[in-house]
Amino acid sequence: MQDTATPNTDQVPAEAPTTSANAYAIDRLSQAFESSAKRWELIVYPSLFAFIILAAYGFYLVFSLAKDVHYLAISVDTNMTVMASNMQAISSNVAQMSQDVRRMTTNVESIAQDVQALRPMLASLQQMDLAMRNMTVSTASIRQDMAVMNNSFSRPMQFMNWFMPW
Repeated sequence: MQDTATPNTDQVPAEAPTTSANAYAIDRLSQAFESSAKRWELIVYPSLFAFIILAAYGFYLVFSLAKDVHYLAISVDTNMTVMASNMQAISSNVAQMSQDVRRMTTNVESIAQDVQALRPMLASLQQMDLAMRNMTVSTASIRQDMAVMNNSFSRPMQFMNWFMPW
């Protein structure tokens, strides 16, 4: 049973007019909206604060990345300038080396022609070598003949040397 002294707020009294029912419904809607808004405030405000912190950190990261890319571009530009000057030096060195190889080719061709001119001299040297061998053989023969002659004279001379006093 219901006590009539404490009215139930969940139920609208039957004898109340329709304007009072509308006011009561609006009051309930207002209370529900306030409680819902308070719940949303507990979620939305910290989320908004976290979003602002994350957005600021994101801006810092993008700004830092842009600064690093700027330094990288300056470094690459400097290194490319140095590398371009080194490539020019390499190109001039290769051109100089090409000229040196051309000169060496000319010198090798000249040496080849000189060797061709030396071929007749080689034939003369071969003839001289043959003559020197013949002279060596003749000298060896003379030496052998001298040894034989020394042997032939040494025995009679030894006999005569016994008679000579000096």
